[in-house]
Amino acid sequence: MSEHDPLKELHIDRADRDGGGHRGLWLLLVLLVIGALGGGAYYAVSESTTPVDVAIAQVPDAGPTAVLDATGYVIARRQATVSSKISGKLAEVLIEEGVKVAADQVLARLDDTDAEAQLDLARARLAAAQARLAEIQVQLEQGRRGLKRQTELRSRQLASEEALETAETQVETLAAQLEAQRSQVRVSEAEVQVAQVAYDNTVVRAPFAGIIVAKAAQPGEIVSPMSAGGGFTRTGIGTIVDMDSLEIEVDVNEAFINRVRPDQPVQAVLDAYPDWTIPASVIAIIPTADRSKATVRVRIRIDAKDPRLIPEMGVRVSFMQDVDDGPAQASEGVLVPSSAIRERGEERIVFVLDGDHVRERQVVAGSEVGDRRLVEQGLAAGERVVRDPPRELTDGTRVSSRDGA
Repeated sequence: MSEHDPLKELHIDRADRDGGGHRGLWLLLVLLVIGALGGGAYYAVSESTTPVDVAIAQVPDAGPTAVLDATGYVIARRQATVSSKISGKLAEVLIEEGVKVAADQVLARLDDTDAEAQLDLARARLAAAQARLAEIQVQLEQGRRGLKRQTELRSRQLASEEALETAETQVETLAAQLEAQRSQVRVSEAEVQVAQVAYDNTVVRAPFAGIIVAKAAQPGEIVSPMSAGGGFTRTGIGTIVDMDSLEIEVDVNEAFINRVRPDQPVQAVLDAYPDWTIPASVIAIIPTADRSKATVRVRIRIDAKDPRLIPEMGVRVSFMQDVDDGPAQASEGVLVPSSAIRERGEERIVFVLDGDHVRERQVVAGSEVGDRRLVEQGLAAGERVVRDPPRELTDGTRVSSRDGA
């Protein structure tokens, strides 16, 4: 039995010592990396900003107030899809979208080979009829001279009664032929006119001045004033819109139609240009209601024409207090974009800029004025509010603002 040496138990194996040191070093490095990443993430989150559009709360002008708001579209009262009066193959199309055209300007031409041949034929027939007419006129003059001689000879008993009657019959016959040939000339002239109209119909002209908004056909295609030939026949060449005939058409709830009157002043705001207020006025109230929507159509005249106005644009209108209703009272409070007010149950919330952060504030909202809304309490004139606040926006969020007042 070997002796037990206590000193050997105190011996540290070098392999075990080296392995434990390496594990400790790797653990320390992992902790340092996690700490660095966590600190960077915290710094990035704390320093990140949310971009927002900002509008300034403004004092409302002392003027007519809106009594009713509605939405609708810009429409053209004068618009036409131009087609040819006859069927034929397009030889030329002289229009493009966005091009202005004058009244009677040539828009397209059809292949006129057949029409031109028919016109030449009609003109040739007319020339032949006129030549025959001239020939009969000469014969009639000759016959009348012969009748005159026979009459003189008969008076002196130098010609028989039969010769005189023959001369008279010949003159009457030629006179009848002359009248018939004159009728034939008139028929030939009418045929020329018909052929000329058919030839002119190969040229498509603008019915009025306007702008081309659609080009529907190309050279080589068959066009027809009526649908034929399935999908291979075009029924239109292009669409013209008279931009001077633009107006606004809105649907008003029939429960509020009593607030609208002809010639009532209106303020219109296009969805595409929310900061542009267009003066307008009521043209007429269409005297019928839509039972499915319980609305009444109202036509609105645009008092200020502008190239930015184009058909089918969405528009919001405010029917203003009529001058007959008495002087308008100045409203207390400030105006902000309607989109700046967030509804939260019964509360109305806005986000007000405080340096580079936003502060949530509860307000009392009033009536709408066009695309803006009156804030009766909770805001002061000149304060900046967030337009269309993002859902993730909360009190104290750091933001970068773009003034859009």
